[in-house]
Amino acid sequence: MLVEAETALDELESLIQRINRTNAATPLGEGTITDAIARRDVLRLRHGVLTAAADAAAGRNQGGYGRQLRSELRYLSALPVAELRSRADRVAGEIRLVDVEIQRTNWETDLLD
Repeated sequence: MLVEAETALDELESLIQRINRTNAATPLGEGTITDAIARRDVLRLRHGVLTAAADAAAGRNQGGYGRQLRSELRYLSALPVAELRSRADRVAGEIRLVDVEIQRTNWETDLLD
């Protein structure tokens, strides 16, 4: 079994290398698939930051602050929650568009050796 695992891992390494070469060489928009993947990854991080900021500003996940009931506390948001959620929605739309373009291009592209 160990020999089979080593063989499978070698094949996986080769496949990953081929995918990376293909992504780096395949044009997509003004860059390559690799550029689009980086863009998508950063958009996902940006979406997470915006969502977390909106949640924090709205007073979500504020448990563990003494024994007061939520109804006893008044939250004043330091950030514009609606604007943050709107921006997060726009970023989510961008993520979907980039992802669709990556998937479309992947279907149309042959894997390099």
